[in-house]
Amino acid sequence: MVKPEVLVFDMDGVLVDVRASYRDCIIATVEEITGKTITHEQIQQYKNRGGFNNDWLLSQTICRDLGVDREYQQVVAQFNDLFFGTYMEREKWLPGEGLLSRLAARYPMYIFTGRLNEEAQMTLRRFAAVAHFAGVIGDDNVARSKPDPDGLHQIQKLHPERAILYLGDTVDDAASANAAGVSFLGVGPHSGSLSMISEINELESYLA
Repeated sequence: MVKPEVLVFDMDGVLVDVRASYRDCIIATVEEITGKTITHEQIQQYKNRGGFNNDWLLSQTICRDLGVDREYQQVVAQFNDLFFGTYMEREKWLPGEGLLSRLAARYPMYIFTGRLNEEAQMTLRRFAAVAHFAGVIGDDNVARSKPDPDGLHQIQKLHPERAILYLGDTVDDAASANAAGVSFLGVGPHSGSLSMISEINELESYLA
């Protein structure tokens, strides 16, 4: 791997543990619509297939696979009612004390996430992490969602000819990095990457 000069982070599963927030909200949304209960393992199976970076779309697809079809905007509204009413506050910040400060002193850092930009900003503000990042690219800031590399291309234009490392936890993140021609580092047990670390707090050792 070329020595990175710019770090780009996915958010969910990399910077934030979303098992009790987004993942549980998918379960709750599906249960409200279908009356059936799914598991975290089933959600991960869908994620591993790729194309489900959008949790609203994933919830709609699971409901359809369980025999209940709902309009996309209906699923979005139901999911958001649950998420902002209950589940968002259950997020857990993963980077250890001082990690991002030390990294930001060495690298320009960005976030490229499947969340809407304001949702990402809300979490960064809650964990006092906004200042560490030079920019945030959300799903509403790109023409096409991941695995399209649009967000990475935007960062490449800001740092031409500088080596970028993208950290993600899904096959869509890896595909986006590959399409953009940047290095990829998988984070967590489900990243499906040959180059990976088990959690974000191992990143300093990886970069040493």
